[in-house]
Amino acid sequence: MTTRGARSRIIDGVSRGVRTGVGIGGIGLGSLALPVGIGWFYARVLLDTTIRPLYPERVIAADAGSVTLAPLAWATQPGTWGLRWAGGFALVGPVREAGRAGVVRPLLAGPPPPAGARAMLDAAAFEPDPAAVGLEFSEVAISTPLGTCPAWHVPGADGDTWAVLVHGRGGPRRESLRVLPALHALGLSALVVSYRNDPEAPASPDGRYHLGDTEWLDVEAAMEHAVAAGARRFVLVGWSMGAAIIGALLSRSALAARVAACVWDAPLVDWRATLRQQARIRHLPPALTEVTTRVAGRRIGIDFDRFDLGAHPPAVRPPTLVIHTTGDSAVPAAPSRRLAAVAPELGWPMTYLEVPDAEHTAAWNADPAAYEDAVTRFLARWVT
Repeated sequence: MTTRGARSRIIDGVSRGVRTGVGIGGIGLGSLALPVGIGWFYARVLLDTTIRPLYPERVIAADAGSVTLAPLAWATQPGTWGLRWAGGFALVGPVREAGRAGVVRPLLAGPPPPAGARAMLDAAAFEPDPAAVGLEFSEVAISTPLGTCPAWHVPGADGDTWAVLVHGRGGPRRESLRVLPALHALGLSALVVSYRNDPEAPASPDGRYHLGDTEWLDVEAAMEHAVAAGARRFVLVGWSMGAAIIGALLSRSALAARVAACVWDAPLVDWRATLRQQARIRHLPPALTEVTTRVAGRRIGIDFDRFDLGAHPPAVRPPTLVIHTTGDSAVPAAPSRRLAAVAPELGWPMTYLEVPDAEHTAAWNADPAAYEDAVTRFLARWVT
């Protein structure tokens, strides 16, 4: 899924406001048609690779020092965020004032948006590439089973240990820019990858997301590229569905044994639990989750049981830092908590950090210094 803050308020891209119910009496063909049809619809949207930007915020006023947003949607999200509107991008800081008249945030960088503009708070706070956070980089071409996928290579002092950073469903590579400076300060070289169905990468043969079940092959190809360049071990960093991709790789790739540690932000560690939460948000009957998973499973051949990492942990279980926010409406924190609780029984060294209130993949945004300190201390223990 996404790990993408304002890139998608709803991880499967379904528009808000769809509500339905299923009667319990007189079940016949007519009564079955509605839940099956809705389940088919959600399965189709879940696998849809089309990106539809959402602009739920409204700019009331802005100048060189501040932006005032209407008190809607995510306007009061804690911390530092990107603010995106059609044709523009800026960086805004923590809420200064909030009330019925509007939410005032300091403008930290970039131009002020025009009054009246529709906008989004974007967890991916920097753009367009590593130069935005002061890092030298090159664009490299990764040869994958489907063709060439571009990646950013940020060289580090340690040529033996490489970080491979994997964004979430429908997300941009630039969401990794938040943590790249901390990884660079540890001396790690880094590859920020793209994978099938990204706008800059080849499409999958069926044009659908496979929810981690095939995307891991492109991450493995990036690791092979790094090995050819001298990498001997890896740190795998994933946001949202990026963690599901890494989980699949840890079970299926010959390179999994070279993974020294993982960092997972808002990880998707149980697809069914995530879809159940999405159903609750839309006021849909819980039974539709099973319909959706069955339809999606048939369309792309995925076994959802393999993506419940607590019940079916990966074959290789490196030390893993799991970070999740309690306010995550896209990917629930409860499966991450459960995974951390059973990890000792699985022989899986795991550190769990829960951040209050913030939305999906927005733990860094809520407190950048604390987030980077947690990542740095974890990797210093296990890798550097």
